[in-house]
Amino acid sequence: MTTIDPKSLGKVAVLMGGSSAEREISLMSGGGVLAALQSQGVDAHPFDPAERELAELKHAGFARCFIALHGRHGEDGTVQGALELLRIPYTGSGVMASAIAIDKVMTKRLWQAAGLPTPKYVTLPRDAQDPERVRSVPDELGLPLIVKPPHEGSSIGVTKVKGYSQMQDAVALAANYDDVVLCEEFIEGDELTCPVLGTGRNARALPVIRIVAPEGAYDYQNKYFTDVTQYLVPSGLPEAEEREIQRIVVEAYRTLGCRGWGRADLMVRARDRAPFLLEMNTSPGMTSHSLVPMSAKAAGMSYEQLCLHIAASAALDS
Repeated sequence: MTTIDPKSLGKVAVLMGGSSAEREISLMSGGGVLAALQSQGVDAHPFDPAERELAELKHAGFARCFIALHGRHGEDGTVQGALELLRIPYTGSGVMASAIAIDKVMTKRLWQAAGLPTPKYVTLPRDAQDPERVRSVPDELGLPLIVKPPHEGSSIGVTKVKGYSQMQDAVALAANYDDVVLCEEFIEGDELTCPVLGTGRNARALPVIRIVAPEGAYDYQNKYFTDVTQYLVPSGLPEAEEREIQRIVVEAYRTLGCRGWGRADLMVRARDRAPFLLEMNTSPGMTSHSLVPMSAKAAGMSYEQLCLHIAASAALDS
């Protein structure tokens, strides 16, 4: 790994907070990144787009942005587009890849077109959420199944449906967050996540993390606010299986046009060890509980080195 001169990065804005449902997590991520960059001698400053106009970045002389925003108006291509217009390089994926990856339905369509494995699914637009249609979804996908809003992260609005009677409430919950509701086949097996660093042919997967949550409930609370979830890295998977998962993840990342860094979430089906891609995070969490720093540490990269590496990768699409 090349040595990075902190001074060469110039004045860095850590974009954090924002206006999405994941604001609380973004403030935690951004706080960690800011402290790490400052500890390495980077001229880094916090910047909350919910409280300040993005145009101020230009007037304040920022040379680059570390995007620690999550969810809408953070990793959906909108902030990326604004930074393109301001000509300020930023971390993570560009406009198109960000816009696609935030939409789990569009992501799945692209992965399917590329021959990559992802669970079967049904979409319910606002005009197709009548009781009869909602009740018919388990006939297509089986039970249990997952109901989620396709544009949210951090398990917000997600329900594991075990019976027909739960469907209506699950769809209503997801519909609070999104116009379209995504219903997805439930894959019984190991829950995994795998970060990627780099761009194009230089993109490389970091070690796979196996997630063991209480009763399989890897929800918002267990992600961020408890210590009962186990994160196993090394994953304990057979070496060949881990390598194959890393290969699929890098292919999934490239298929979406991602760059800089990202993290794919997957399931490996217990009965036949078949992997299934769930989603790609283009601005993953960087909190004390977060998974990219954990995986990087297993690969010999400290949290501070990781933040420096990502900051140094800031770029523009054009």
